[in-house]
Amino acid sequence: MGKKHTRIRALVTGGAGFLGSHLCERLLDQGKDVICLDNFFTGQKANIAHLLQNPYFEMVRHDVTFPYYVEVDEIYNFACPASPIHYQFDPVQTTKTSVHGAINMLGLAKRTKARILQASTSEVYGDPTVHPQTEDYWGHVNPIGIRSCYDEGKRCAETLFFDYWRQHQLDIKVIRIFNTYGPRMHPNDGRVVSNFIIQALNGEDITIYGDGSQTRSFCYVDDLIEGALRMMETETGFTGPINLGNPGEFTILELAEKVLKLTGSKSKLVFRPLPQDDPKQRQPDIRRAREKLGWEPRVGLEEGLTRTIEYFRRNL
Repeated sequence: MGKKHTRIRALVTGGAGFLGSHLCERLLDQGKDVICLDNFFTGQKANIAHLLQNPYFEMVRHDVTFPYYVEVDEIYNFACPASPIHYQFDPVQTTKTSVHGAINMLGLAKRTKARILQASTSEVYGDPTVHPQTEDYWGHVNPIGIRSCYDEGKRCAETLFFDYWRQHQLDIKVIRIFNTYGPRMHPNDGRVVSNFIIQALNGEDITIYGDGSQTRSFCYVDDLIEGALRMMETETGFTGPINLGNPGEFTILELAEKVLKLTGSKSKLVFRPLPQDDPKQRQPDIRRAREKLGWEPRVGLEEGLTRTIEYFRRNL
């Protein structure tokens, strides 16, 4: 029997968050029926307010640690606080969101025979001893540190996804997201891009942890969402994991200097001690994404920062 409906029904958990809201927008642009699930722990109604008039968009306040029953064709599991300030606020709940959330969404996918994509993270690599990080690197993670609720929660979610694939032949896709930035970042999440921009716009000191020599790779949100959508369209049986991020590597000091230049701010740089288990390097190897998805980032750091600064200027 064929399906009665014509539009593909997509469920996005964490759909009112920074990445989730951009994803909901793109799915609606593709002509899909979108259910946005969020408990608003870090998601914000402002991120999706402009979508509420769309008859094919539905907002549901729900916590993924509890089961949710709906008929869908695709599930994008993006629910989880993703910045240290937010995930360390209630670390037990963070682990539950990753683990129970994965179990509940995998159960839903199994019942509805939906394809399901897991938004995993470069944090599964921990403080890497391999550089840049390839998907077959197992990681170097502290299982009992203050970041473990997020790192190990996401690692366990990947375990569950692959066990559902092996045990139940579920159609899974796993992406590992590296540092992503852009409009709708949570202003108080403590992430380096939003921190620097807000401090610069407010004329406050720009806080650098450590000596600023640690590196990060910054991917603009539009590029990241494009990669996730392409991954969802790959053939059944191609599970990933696949790294999505920008391989352009910058020191934190270089980032701070770019933000100062683009904002025209007179803020001063101040240095603070490095937090526990903070990775020294983070750079994706994206050869697999290039080969399998024909994907690579298009938006350079300066262009992406300019757009993000404009967003914060309007919304601060």
